[in-house]
Amino acid sequence: MADEKKRLIQVRSEKAARFKRDGAGKKKQLSESWRRPRGLHSKKRKQKKAKGPLPNPGYGSPVAVRGMHPSGYREVRVFTPAEMEGLNPAEDAIRIGASVGNKKRQVIQEQALSAGLKVLNPREITVPGEEVTGDD
Repeated sequence: MADEKKRLIQVRSEKAARFKRDGAGKKKQLSESWRRPRGLHSKKRKQKKAKGPLPNPGYGSPVAVRGMHPSGYREVRVFTPAEMEGLNPAEDAIRIGASVGNKKRQVIQEQALSAGLKVLNPREITVPGEEVTGDD
């Protein structure tokens, strides 16, 4: 199953299209992030080939790997150490929430390491009082 999962993740990354907003190259203030074309005469809405692809069901990822992290783990957001209970290290990887402070983040990272869970956004935490000094 692991080989099949890797293959499907590879398939998902190969068929990913870059959908651009219509008119993004014409005006500086328009970002490229996708917006549905709604104009009455819009060539992109009419799906003219030269104007680029529109998102549709054919671009979806395989059901077996939908929503998975590219590393092959199911991504779980964690804000407290208690939320890591019941996670399977073979299937799940944790992403620590951005609003979690350093103290709690350190506890979560240590518990994840001992449980064998992968942390997708680890951070090197230094204690302010303990600076590393070199011997001169």
